[in-house]
Amino acid sequence: MKAFLDMGGYAAFIWPAYGVTLAVLVLNIIWARGSLRRALETARRRSASSGGNS
Repeated sequence: MKAFLDMGGYAAFIWPAYGVTLAVLVLNIIWARGSLRRALETARRRSASSGGNS
């Protein structure tokens, strides 16, 4: 297990890279959900202000 975690002596570079990648993926999901929520709210407001008619 120690050999795996040591990554052949490159652990100081590999584990932070994994951490940054994970952080970017999580932030991307959070920002996408926020963007979707705002877009849905905008669409609801526009639909309500037009009387719901297409």
